Amino acid sequence: MAGVLISLAVLAFWLYSLFDVITTPEEETRNLPKVLWVLVIVLVPIIGSVFWLMLGRPQGPRAPRMRSPRLGGEPQAPAQPPKGPDDDPDFLKDLERRMRGED
Repeated sequence: MAGVLISLAVLAFWLYSLFDVITTPEEETRNLPKVLWVLVIVLVPIIGSVFWLMLGRPQGPRAPRMRSPRLGGEPQAPAQPPKGPDDDPDFLKDLERRMRGED
């Protein structure tokens, strides 16, 4: 039973590392090109995964990036949707209009 749990943990670690490499943008990988990191993790699973986490993974949190249509496509933070109806200005305008009986 312990062998099965260890095998599942190693498989999960390997899959996490592989998907992390695949989803990391090419320009953020360190020390090797992205394709070589994938090959290292596939050919030498445990050691390659540890090396990826220590040497290849980007440092610091990843910030979401979007291209702006203005100024040549500079990266900008994505627009945040309203968290609730009372934060949505369109909803509040519509509610006020309905309360006045303009509907």
